[in-house]
Amino acid sequence: MRPVAYIRNDRAEALDDHWDEVISTVELAQDVPSEALRGLESFSHVEIIFFADWAEDVPPGPWHRHPRGNVDWPDVGVFAQRNKDRPNRILLSTVAIESLDERSFRVRGLDGIDGTPVLDIKPVFRWSVPRGELRVAPWSEELGESYF
Repeated sequence: MRPVAYIRNDRAEALDDHWDEVISTVELAQDVPSEALRGLESFSHVEIIFFADWAEDVPPGPWHRHPRGNVDWPDVGVFAQRNKDRPNRILLSTVAIESLDERSFRVRGLDGIDGTPVLDIKPVFRWSVPRGELRVAPWSEELGESYF
């Protein structure tokens, strides 16, 4: 895999909360032509797939844990949570496009730190989002209260 872009922002460490305060620029890699963004102005949201090169691999990170070490929440497996320490450190965020330039675009709430390599950028289609009602673990709602 190779980066197609890089995340540029003021966040230097992977803090858990308040990502809506972070404005990021997704800047194309030098070898990616600006035409790769052509047509993106027609979309309000994109999915950013990025490589958390600053996170730990699982293993040595735990295959299960209490999310954020909170023993009030259940001990769940890595695939039942969205923490940064993943088997392959590949992360996904869906964000709204705030502005688009020739070789970059600005978003709010992208939970990647400055310099993080972006592996892919995909527009959000109406039919590509979940259909029907979502079922989620109660603890995940509490976790998300301060994430954004």
